Amino acid sequence: MKATLPATRVEPWLRATRTEIPAVVRAVLHAIDLALENIEEATEGLTVAQINVRPFGVASIGFHLRHLTGALDRSLTYASGSALSEEQFSALAQEKTGQGESRDLLLNRLRASAKRAEEILLTLVGADFEAPRAIGRKKLPTTLGGIIVHIADHTQRHVGQLVTTATILRGLKA
Repeated sequence: MKATLPATRVEPWLRATRTEIPAVVRAVLHAIDLALENIEEATEGLTVAQINVRPFGVASIGFHLRHLTGALDRSLTYASGSALSEEQFSALAQEKTGQGESRDLLLNRLRASAKRAEEILLTLVGADFEAPRAIGRKKLPTTLGGIIVHIADHTQRHVGQLVTTATILRGLKA
């Protein structure tokens, strides 16, 4: 008999969702969906102090949540062919210094950023993913497709770090 996971444990890309969306955009949206699910599970029940502590000098969960929120916004700005605004540079500078923010506040900001990202990504269906784009003040060359695939890669990297940090914190508490 074949074992099956509960529906909540099946990753978004295996749930037959968003099938009307072409594969590249769908994959990025599924990566964001999975990130939100993993973050919510990993941070459930953590205190404000745990969200903001840096165990063994690693980045705090709060940093990862602020960074993911800002990185989505910045990446999509570059995807649109625009440069970052002064507000975006200011938010970037505050990602490492924010303190005392609750899980709920940080998750709500991330969810809102993910929703905006979804709206923007859906407008890219049918776009030329080979269209040139530039990143940062140095205008490093990439493509529209490179940026949106990076959104998925970058998001998952930080989620892995966040989940590991949450696991460490739970172990330290025991």
